[in-house]
Amino acid sequence: MAGTAPLAGALPAEWWERLAARLIEALVFGIFYYILFIALWAIFRTVGVLEVFEGRLPGVCAWLVAGLGYAVYDWQAHSRHGRTFGKAIMRIRLAPADLPSGAALKRTLVYPAPVMLMGIPVVNLVAGMLLFGVGLLILIDKPLERGPHDRLAGTRVVKDLR
Repeated sequence: MAGTAPLAGALPAEWWERLAARLIEALVFGIFYYILFIALWAIFRTVGVLEVFEGRLPGVCAWLVAGLGYAVYDWQAHSRHGRTFGKAIMRIRLAPADLPSGAALKRTLVYPAPVMLMGIPVVNLVAGMLLFGVGLLILIDKPLERGPHDRLAGTRVVKDLR
């Protein structure tokens, strides 16, 4: 499945449409992260463990939980609807539309699952480079504009002309 070019006649989504969709989602999940961070900071302060990991414990835990939540959301949205809410706003979607749950999970494990690691000092550098590399590979893969997560799952992000 990974070697096929799904929906060869469909127009691929532009890189800026994909970026805008992810930024829309990042805004919503960023708000979730900050609410979670403040709640965890208050809880850790109350129980006296705020200074564990030099005060970074609330941030690390909030990133892990928010990143895991985002990864699970991404997987479920793509396997059920073929798109996330950011993609729906930008009028783009995954092709093929009947993506198996296993393929959507593979796609999610490559991107955006590494977001969970962004709160961990030092590891966040590696995760950031991986995420940057995924975006760069989308830009240089012409004409299909597929990233490694798309290739692994056998998908493309295309314009939704409905």
